[in-house]
Amino acid sequence: MPTTVSRPRITAIHPLWAVEGGRITIEGVDLVSESSELPEVWLGSKLARVVCASNEVVSVIVPTGVDGGHTPVRVSGALGETAFVEIGIPIATGVHQVDNPVLDQGYLYLTFSGSRAEQSSVSVFRVRRDGFREPFLSGIANPTSMAFSPDGHLYISSRFEGKVYRVQSDGSIEVVASDLGVACGLAFSPDGTLYVGDRSGTVFRVGTSGHSTAFATLPASVAAFHLAWGPDDALYVTAPTMSSYDAVYRLDRSGKIDVLHAGLGRPQGIAFDIQGSLYVVEALAGVSGLYRVESDGSSTRILAAGPLVGLAFDPNGGLIVASNETAYRLDVRTRPHLS
Repeated sequence: MPTTVSRPRITAIHPLWAVEGGRITIEGVDLVSESSELPEVWLGSKLARVVCASNEVVSVIVPTGVDGGHTPVRVSGALGETAFVEIGIPIATGVHQVDNPVLDQGYLYLTFSGSRAEQSSVSVFRVRRDGFREPFLSGIANPTSMAFSPDGHLYISSRFEGKVYRVQSDGSIEVVASDLGVACGLAFSPDGTLYVGDRSGTVFRVGTSGHSTAFATLPASVAAFHLAWGPDDALYVTAPTMSSYDAVYRLDRSGKIDVLHAGLGRPQGIAFDIQGSLYVVEALAGVSGLYRVESDGSSTRILAAGPLVGLAFDPNGGLIVASNETAYRLDVRTRPHLS
C-alpha cells in the first residue's frame, strides 16, 4: 500500500498580538519533519528564529523588520489554511519611556527621560496622526510619568526633582507639587484628585493647593511605580522589585491595600481600556508582554513582546505599547484568525 505522507498543519497561535522580540507559540499537527530538522517559520516575508519545537508546538521570536499589521504565519511544508497574527507597527523611536505614553485628541505623547539628572534638549515628544514626531516640551529633568487631568491639562512627574508639573495651554510649565521622593506614576480620580507614586515606597495624594499627604505605603521598587484609576473607584498600582514575582495592588479610597494578582514578573505599565478591563505590562524576559488581569485575579497574556514599560488605549480601537526606546501601534478591533 502507498505510504501516507503527513503534512504540517497549524491549528492555533498564542497570543494573537505581538511586537518585534516577542515570543509566540504555534500549535498544530506534524510541525516537525521526520528528519527532526527544525521547521522554517515565516512571519510575512521575514524568517523567524525558532526557540523550541515539537510535533504539536513551535515557539518563535518575532523578527525585526516585519511590516506589521495583519501578518500571515507560515510553517514550511504546511498546506491549506493560513494563520495570522497582528504585529505592532513602530511609530516612534529614539525616545526614552519609563512609564505609559498618553493619548489626547489623537496625539501621542512620549518622554525622553534620560539617565539620572540628565537635562535633555527635549523632555516630551508629540506624535501627530500622520506619524510625524515633533518636540513638544523641554525644561523637565528626567520626565517620568504623564497623565491628563479631568480638565484636560497634561501633568508630568520628574523622578530626579521629586516634582509634578502642569503644562499650560501656552506650553509653559508650572510646579504643582514637590517633595514627592522619586516621583513616578500619576493618576487622577474622577473628582480630579492627583495620586503620585514615590518608588521609595509611598503613594501620595495631592490636594488642589499642592499639599501632599501619604495615602498608602508599599514595598520600594527598583523601577517606577505605575498607577491607574479603575472604574470601580479604586487606585491600581504596580511596583516591580527584585523578586521573581510581584503584585498588582488595589487601593480603595481609604488607602486599604489588597493584592489583586501576584504572579507577574516585573509588572510595569498599567491601564484600563474603555470597557473597564485592566491590562498590565510584564517585563520578565521569556514571558514578557501584555496581560489582561481579571477581577478574580486571573490573567491572560494577550500580546507577546520584548521588555515593555507602558501602554495606552486609543478610544478608536488602537493600542499603543512602548519599550524604553520605541512605541508601537496595533489595531485591536479585529481578531486575527485562520483563513
